[in-house]
Amino acid sequence: MKNHILSIATFLSVLLLCLSWQAQTAHGQEGDLWITFEPGEGPGNGHHIVLVSGDEEYRSEETLPMLAKILSTHHGFKTTVLFAIDPETGYIDPDNQTNIPGMKNLQQADLMILFTRFRELPDEDMAYVEEYLLAGKPVIGLRTATHAFYYQRNPDSPYAGYDWRSDVPGWEDGFGRQILGETWVDHHGIHFEEGTRGLVNGIPERNDHPVLRGVSDLWGPTDVYGTRELEGNVEVLVWGQSTLGLSQDAPVNWEKSIMPIAWTKDYRIEGGSTGKTFTSTMASSVDFESEDLRRLIVNASYWLLEMGDQVSDKSNVDIVGDYEPTMFGFGEFRQGMTPSDYK
Repeated sequence: MKNHILSIATFLSVLLLCLSWQAQTAHGQEGDLWITFEPGEGPGNGHHIVLVSGDEEYRSEETLPMLAKILSTHHGFKTTVLFAIDPETGYIDPDNQTNIPGMKNLQQADLMILFTRFRELPDEDMAYVEEYLLAGKPVIGLRTATHAFYYQRNPDSPYAGYDWRSDVPGWEDGFGRQILGETWVDHHGIHFEEGTRGLVNGIPERNDHPVLRGVSDLWGPTDVYGTRELEGNVEVLVWGQSTLGLSQDAPVNWEKSIMPIAWTKDYRIEGGSTGKTFTSTMASSVDFESEDLRRLIVNASYWLLEMGDQVSDKSNVDIVGDYEPTMFGFGEFRQGMTPSDYK
């Protein structure tokens, strides 16, 4: 009887140990699927910015951790970066369009920076996006965020209106047009041949718009996106001129018209509060070697969080650690990388 009791006690101890190990392992796996940078000193005062990556071409998985480090280290924001993940390997896989773990972090977010392309996330994850938008919270959309979502697998999803080509009433042309001001239209510049020279709009600059403070030299090797008339209450802050080549000293192509490449917009979805967005279509990983492009996004973060009066004349956007961005292109992402590799 005594031995029997000891056996039960031993079994229970082993069971508790196994359960504890499983819980720790599960917690560890969850933590490995996204990364968080705690706030340093700065005006951000711990406001939480969630940066969502997931595009096949422009290396958002490299760009957003770099921006997150700048925002946390130099400006005092807490930042969390989410990635497209292969659920079988746990590696970052921008080609996986259906899995971005950690979307629940949006429930604690004060600002979302979105840099995705043609994603079709599970409804339970999209519910966090809609909850965020219903609250009227601010959004920064980068490059392919104009066509952030694409519902080709489940067209009957309650979030199919987010599709970049949506014809759902109230969601015409999807998240891009309704929330940011435009969906995907075309390449106005010649892809892989022409870059973008940013032309700061002098009117808001003269009126000391906080987003443009200290911003003057904008160039990047990605081409200018085409737009139509932007949707809603929009203010264009930067226009894009095509350059004849992919070097910073390439002359501009004066034969081409200019296009909006950075603008602000008010948005409101049915049943929700009014919010503000900022969009930049100049945003590949190599574009962000431009100091003033980094400054544009940092300034926009302050402005959207109603902290525009705290934007300095020249915001600190020094890169924290190493940043050696991969040139844009399909199939060019770094293999075998985990989120923690970008800490």
